[in-house]
Order: sequence, then structure tokens, then C-alpha cells
Amino acid sequence: MKRNKEAGLPAIFESIDQVVDELAEAGYIADRALATVLFLAHRLEKPIFLEGEPGVGKTEVGIVMSRLFDTELIRLQCYEGLDSSTALYEWNYPKQLLHIRLEEQRKGDRDRIEKIIYSPEFLIKRPLLEAIMKSGEKAPVLLIDEIDRSDEEFEAFLLEVLSDFQITIPEIGTMRARKKPMVVVTSNRTRDVHDALKRRCLYHWIEYPSFEKEYRIIMIRLPGIESRFAKQITRFMQRARSVDFLKKPGVSETLDWTRALMAMHRDYLDEEVVSETLGCIFKYQEDIARFKEEFWANGETRERFLRGDE
Repeated sequence: MKRNKEAGLPAIFESIDQVVDELAEAGYIADRALATVLFLAHRLEKPIFLEGEPGVGKTEVGIVMSRLFDTELIRLQCYEGLDSSTALYEWNYPKQLLHIRLEEQRKGDRDRIEKIIYSPEFLIKRPLLEAIMKSGEKAPVLLIDEIDRSDEEFEAFLLEVLSDFQITIPEIGTMRARKKPMVVVTSNRTRDVHDALKRRCLYHWIEYPSFEKEYRIIMIRLPGIESRFAKQITRFMQRARSVDFLKKPGVSETLDWTRALMAMHRDYLDEEVVSETLGCIFKYQEDIARFKEEFWANGETRERFLRGDE
């Protein structure tokens, strides 16, 4: 990976294959399609829009990219009711009020007081403004997580920010990013995101992993695990996803469950340990109940779930 100080990032991807290799070295297993999107996003300085079911590794992309570029990760977690002031900036009103009182006691000039309290010193920088202001020496990675949980009004505001990476603060003026941060936008598709926002980005849908990919993820992220045990866990999770549960377990559940099993000093799946740890796999009581009633109570299907190989 070449160094490029002029680009503002510490590295430049030379090829798509290199992206795959660098991600794997950082502990993230990506297919060529995702690697292509990341390669182009970095070269073209375009945001990335990642959609997929919860737990398939969308958020991890932003985290790993910041690690690869050795730069800061700035994360904006979206939620219903998120507004521009919470995402952009706010004035530190208690600090401003305290400063006004101190200056009044000193008989300070009113114009001077107003100029001081509306300076960057009294500005509380939220993620979007922070990403713009910290782009001087090394562009950060801006992770806008779960955009589908925010409102359409916030989407429109975000679209404006992503257009030119500049914002205007009336009391201070216009602030521009010297270098564009790498932007990763994620969505669990709980609602449709407006096409205008997607058009600003390079789009990629992250599927649930294949057996081979999930097995590699376990082996890379948890190097102390025995290969046969990893295959047994992977086969179990692959079968669990073939059932239409309310919330199918993702890769994050696979890793959490594997860590739990290793913490319990288990090296093989059996009926007892699976029954004890279903809460690591499923997140709804309805799914746990259905699994027990329809699959675990039947000896043949239970044996099929426990089988580690075909």
C-alpha cells in the first residue's frame, strides 16, 4: 500500500485484490464486490452506502477502514428524532452564560463579550462538524450508522452536507473540509432511504456470509479456536439462517456465541451447551421458543443442527 501525503490519507489502494488482502489482514473478510466498492470510494472520494441485515458487518467496515488508514473514526449513531444541531454543533450555553457574568462584573464591553462567546472556544462540535474540522492533516473516516432509523428531514440535511462538506455557522462563518473524509453510511433497511441520498454514494448490499466466508471469519477473529469446532459452529449458524426467524442471527452473533463457548471451555457442540446459550444466538423470545419447539424437540433435526460436517 503506497503512502500519499498529498491525498490526506496515509495510504492509497493500488488494486482491488490489495483491498481484499489488507482487509483480511485487519480481520475483515470481504468479497471482491465489496472490495471494489471500497477501492472506488477511496479513489473517487465518494461516500459508501451499505445495506444489509443487522449483524452482517456493515459498521465494521468503517471501523476497519479507519484502522487501515491509521486515522480517526468519527461515528454518528442515528436514531428517531435526530436533528441537525445534535449531529452538527451546539453552543455551550452554560459556559457562555458564565463568561457573560464574569465580563459584566469586570464592566466588559458588550460587543467584545458577544464576539468572544460566539467563538470556536464555546462551540460544541458534534460528529459532522468534527469530521469537517479534523480534515486538515489527515482525513478521518466518518461512519453514519443506521441512517434508516433517522427521519426524512435529517436525510435531506445530510444530503446537503455530503454535497460539498461545508457548513455555515451564522456567528462564525462558513467552514469547509480541506480534504473529504471517507464516509460510510449504513442502513438495516427498516425503511426506504431516499434515492437522492443513495445517488450521492456507491451502493453495496452485504449478504449473510457463505459457509466458507463465515468459517474464515471465525478462524481469523478467534485464532485460538480448533478448526473442527469452528466448522461445527459455522454449520449450525448456516442452518439457523435457513429458517425464517424474526431476527436471523448475523455474524456478530456467531462471534459472540463462539466467544461464549470458548469462555465456557467447550470445544464441541452438544445438546446441553446449545440449550444453555440460545440467548447468544437469538434476540427474541419467540425465536427461542420456535427453535426449541420445532427443531430442538425433534431428535432428527436436533442431530442435523449439531452435525459439524456434511
